[in-house]
Amino acid sequence: MTAPLSPVGIHPTAVVDPAARLGAGVTVGPFCLVGPNVELGDGVRLVSHVVVEGRTRIGAGTVIYPFASIGHPPQDLKYRGEPSELIIGCNNTIREHVTMNPGTEGGGMVTRVGDNCLFMMSSHVAHDCVVGNGVILANNATLAGHVTVGDYVVMGGLSAAHQFVRIGPHAMIGGMSGVENDVIPFGLVMGDRARLAGLNLVGLERRGFGRDDIRGLRAAYRMLFASEGTFADRLEEVDRQFGAQILVADILGFIRTKNSRPLCQPRVENGA
Repeated sequence: MTAPLSPVGIHPTAVVDPAARLGAGVTVGPFCLVGPNVELGDGVRLVSHVVVEGRTRIGAGTVIYPFASIGHPPQDLKYRGEPSELIIGCNNTIREHVTMNPGTEGGGMVTRVGDNCLFMMSSHVAHDCVVGNGVILANNATLAGHVTVGDYVVMGGLSAAHQFVRIGPHAMIGGMSGVENDVIPFGLVMGDRARLAGLNLVGLERRGFGRDDIRGLRAAYRMLFASEGTFADRLEEVDRQFGAQILVADILGFIRTKNSRPLCQPRVENGA
């Protein structure tokens, strides 16, 4: 039989450094460890056996489940103990065995996670990642260092994103996919070495986008990834015909933003 919670919400078996900053209504369950540079917002709940270390801030209402490791040094050989941070937003659900690491000097010193995300069992957020709001990482989905994930992205189980990859808002990554290249907003990608397979139409409908918006997006997608002409020419033609539509403009802006990774493209008909 476990001992009851103390009046301040810290279980007797938990170890909380006196220098840690705890908001109102925080619950620290059995056998948790909270380091001296940690800040837990109002209503944060560490269920049990959770370790939160480093310069880590966790927003109000976030719940972290057993055996999660949050804020330990990044898995980067270039890391030299610099005082980098991990900042996690509000109302996130972080399930069992999830790992999240702070940033590094080479990546801006901060790993940042938004609000209302779900990180399923054994998912991983590496150093210097930026994760938006409403993101879902399914079981064993992993982000390498310096990955940017837009709002409402869903990553399927056992998927992985390469270092420096950008995944645009509302994209869907199929299970067991290896994402080596940037994924356009609203894109659907899948495959061992992921290729663009269309638009995330189910996700668009679930997020409440209108039929006219989706119809315009589909027409722009077909033109952008057609086989005729050069990609640069098609990009300009899409801009001319559909650039006034907000969703299409989001894709065009994403493509035109320079990045070290190429763009994820559809698989050509001959399978190349």
